Amino acid sequence: MSNRWWEIVVKCEPILEESVFWRLEKFGCSGTATQVEILDNEQNYNPELVKDKQILIRTYIPEINTQLLDLAALSLWLEQDAKLLEVSVPEAQWHLIDEEDWASSWKQYWQPTEIGDRFLIYPAWETPPEESEKLILRLDPGAAFGTGTHPTTQLCLESLEMRLSENVENQIVADIGCGSGILALGAVLLGAKKAYAVDNDALATKTCRSNCQLNKIDRERLMVSDGSVEQLVEVGETFDGIICNILADTIVELFPNFNTISHEKSWAILSGILLTQADQIADIVEQHGWTVAALWKRKDWCCFNIRRSEY
Repeated sequence: MSNRWWEIVVKCEPILEESVFWRLEKFGCSGTATQVEILDNEQNYNPELVKDKQILIRTYIPEINTQLLDLAALSLWLEQDAKLLEVSVPEAQWHLIDEEDWASSWKQYWQPTEIGDRFLIYPAWETPPEESEKLILRLDPGAAFGTGTHPTTQLCLESLEMRLSENVENQIVADIGCGSGILALGAVLLGAKKAYAVDNDALATKTCRSNCQLNKIDRERLMVSDGSVEQLVEVGETFDGIICNILADTIVELFPNFNTISHEKSWAILSGILLTQADQIADIVEQHGWTVAALWKRKDWCCFNIRRSEY
């Protein structure tokens, strides 16, 4: 008899997408994806689940690892997260599916995505075009955040295009909280000399390594480690660029360490930040001697492009 999986569907406002992804990851889910286009003919769920200005996030977890009480607790945590952001409470539904169905179920909702002027993000299970004017970044996110569909990831990749448009062959970049590795991979594909990717989640770093192989990136150009800033300190490099696409509270916690791993002309890209949190991030940036060069916005999210000094 095959193992079964819980398929969990969360309906929420777009502003909650990243925090829901984070919560599901911590819960132990795999294959998390957003259904960008909400269909009116959903057959497996209550039609009331589908409404305007809402998104559906689908994910999966083995039945053997999760009891109904655990799922009830997850629903409560999602509710608490929404109340902290003062938005409507997400609605979560779940049901069991057979093991052979889960691995392919979520993939139908994620299609190739063009980002910025140069990137084409291709799911690993799709066949990319033989010729393309864009940089093809193949990706299997597994249980890690980062498919290219979220505004924060898009803003970071577009910012990387700008930052790595000159003198790129000498740039050494750090990606803190790398998730699937999409941003570190993007930096290398743009021509960065080296990239270091770190994440506290071992599943994320495993996924990042797999995506390096998928994109035929040499291990000497993209190094992946479990951990955070402390691992980057041990590397002994001073980084030309730092990318950090995680929750705003974590950026505030980590930012005092940025000067330790950078030099006087370093730049950084910070995202995962709601517009309502922008002032808090601007304050911490300026307190530590950095300058906000640009603030890019998309939907309810923003991305800081900052530098350590005028140059």
